[in-house]
Amino acid sequence: MWGMIATWRMALEGVSKGAAMLEQGGDAGDAAEAAVREVEDFPYYKSVGYGGLPNEDMEVELDAAYMDGDTLDVGAVAAIRDYANPVSIARRLSREPVNSVLTGEGAERFAHKEGFERKNMLTDRAKAFYWKRKKEEETELKPYKGHDTVGVVCLDQRGKMTAATSTSGLFMKKKGRVGDSPMVGSGFYADSKVGGATATGLGEDLMKGCVSYEIVRLMKEGLHPQEACERAVGLLDRELKERRGKAGDLSVIAMNNKGEWGAATNIQGFSFVVSAEGEASKVYLAMAGEDGRCTCEEASNQWIEDYVRTRMAPVEGQG
Repeated sequence: MWGMIATWRMALEGVSKGAAMLEQGGDAGDAAEAAVREVEDFPYYKSVGYGGLPNEDMEVELDAAYMDGDTLDVGAVAAIRDYANPVSIARRLSREPVNSVLTGEGAERFAHKEGFERKNMLTDRAKAFYWKRKKEEETELKPYKGHDTVGVVCLDQRGKMTAATSTSGLFMKKKGRVGDSPMVGSGFYADSKVGGATATGLGEDLMKGCVSYEIVRLMKEGLHPQEACERAVGLLDRELKERRGKAGDLSVIAMNNKGEWGAATNIQGFSFVVSAEGEASKVYLAMAGEDGRCTCEEASNQWIEDYVRTRMAPVEGQG
């Protein structure tokens, strides 16, 4: 038995690649890394890796993380620049007994020493988005609402579970800003004895609930992944609105060590991808309900085609 779940439609090709590895008896760590790298390398997904949108200084700063559910080893990088696949650097760091979470220049120094590929991650397309945004808000630049992290949870045939994330974070963020994605327990968590979860949305709010760890904790108490996701998101959403009057975007996915999965969100139209033994990779849409429950339906072919077409459309000013 094996399975894989990932955030957003952008993960479809990566999940399909990882699923093929799992079906052949591959390792959950290798599959998770391969799936995320596929997203990092595709220049048209503007929230992850190459082509990711820059900070307010027009620098691409990337965050990524990896967790081994067998050993609970964690590796993460934050605000790293000019390296092609931060998820691979994070996985390498997970094998370090100390210094396994590095930021900025320290992360870059480690990546250079370990021979990872240096690459200018700022594309002409991302520059066009930057100048378009700057023109729209000439007085004060505010972070763009979109903040789509790719997060993956994997289960291999030996029962090992892993979680991995990667993102360029908020568009027009302050230099050095770090969201939930590289924060263990917030953006990701995996425990092979229970299951794994990852999150996407507004990192500043997701971190307030340590939401990925909370989902795994709820699964450990016996909740189905769907119920655990709904309960964690619903509680955090209510708490934030009660205490602060509002809540940012909160979306999560999870899978337990039986291969059962779940997803929840407080927005309309959160997409995610699932692949399991005996089934092809499928894209689903999760919709927030008024009662705290979420409906998850398979996305239509038209929706999937529109998703890609929209993200590959020309940008005004791109040369």
